[in-house]
Amino acid sequence: MDEVGRAFREAHGPAVATLARMFGDLTLAEDAVQEAFVAALRHWPRQGIPSNPAGWIVTAARNRAVDEVRRAARGRELYGKLAVTSSTGAEERLQEAKLMRDDQLRLIFTCCHPALRVEHQVALTLRLIAGLGVDQIARSFLVSESTMAKRLVRAKYKIRSAHIPYRVPDDAELPARLRAVLSVLYLIYNAGAGDPLHGELRSEAIRLARVLASLMPDEPEALGLLALMLLCEARVPAQIRHDDVVLLRDQDRTLWDQSLIRSGLELVRQCIRRGHPGPFQLQAAIQAVHCDAARFEDTDWPQIVTLYDNLYDAMPTAVVAMNRAIALAETAGPQRALAELDTLARDLGGYHLLHASRATMLRRLGREKEAIHAFDVAIELAPGSRERGFLDRQRSAGHRR
Repeated sequence: MDEVGRAFREAHGPAVATLARMFGDLTLAEDAVQEAFVAALRHWPRQGIPSNPAGWIVTAARNRAVDEVRRAARGRELYGKLAVTSSTGAEERLQEAKLMRDDQLRLIFTCCHPALRVEHQVALTLRLIAGLGVDQIARSFLVSESTMAKRLVRAKYKIRSAHIPYRVPDDAELPARLRAVLSVLYLIYNAGAGDPLHGELRSEAIRLARVLASLMPDEPEALGLLALMLLCEARVPAQIRHDDVVLLRDQDRTLWDQSLIRSGLELVRQCIRRGHPGPFQLQAAIQAVHCDAARFEDTDWPQIVTLYDNLYDAMPTAVVAMNRAIALAETAGPQRALAELDTLARDLGGYHLLHASRATMLRRLGREKEAIHAFDVAIELAPGSRERGFLDRQRSAGHRR
């Protein structure tokens, strides 16, 4: 059953995308693919998973969709169009494979259209592209199943009512639109970060990043996102110990996944050779420097600060400036870092990590009373019990020698 489920999730996105092109209706496409999965559960355990699961699902779903549209008011018209466009000849199978790849790109960009709210983009991507169940998505984002179902309905209604085109953006639109797609995939990955129970979200985000990189091999930012995810994922086994968060300096680096690190480093090298750095490539390069160090003390901090300088030029946000200040503490000392962090209070005053970072710098300077106060503010602002518990233990830990 696990093998069948995994094969179906990998086939789900391509199948829904192809059916959406054929019928112009996301709901019909999704329902037909779900019915095809029911058929797969009956046939695949007995007959084995086919060599082309997506093709099997598309064929089965197309047959069910044809039956449905023939019963509908527009059935005859749609069926006539389908009869003209569908192809079964051996000569046309390669063309169908190319269409399926193009269909996936169209559906990814449709799910991440800027007219949709970000939470709707995430929900649609996980449902239509990743094939996750509504209950799985709801649990991952800590909302009820009915709330998540409503988000999906609203998102599909918006696509239909706003006539959002089912296409890959034009060249002039592509950079901005691609950034939105990459951001949604990274948001999905981060929703599963730091929690071993949400490993499925991280795995799906990585899988979708691989799909996007294979569909857009000439886009270095797509490679950069995949590299960033792989390098972050490599360190996951060392980030949690006894249900507690482990800081980078304290992690057991023998637990890091060296296979993922090698893959991520190779992708970073490919990005460097292309010579067109963007925000995701630069973030991946920062993680590469961390992963390339055998010990925390061996980290090339000047290089990390330089990369943060470049990242801030490409993405001038307060969070990037905060992370740069934290890295600066390792080259210029905690006093300089604290001064940089204090300049960000207006923009990040409600962000718990800013106050936790200030607390760390204050402690390193021996200003323990002020550090305790900063930790108290961070704990009050922290979004969840895991974060509050971690910060409370840091507060009580005393000065790091």
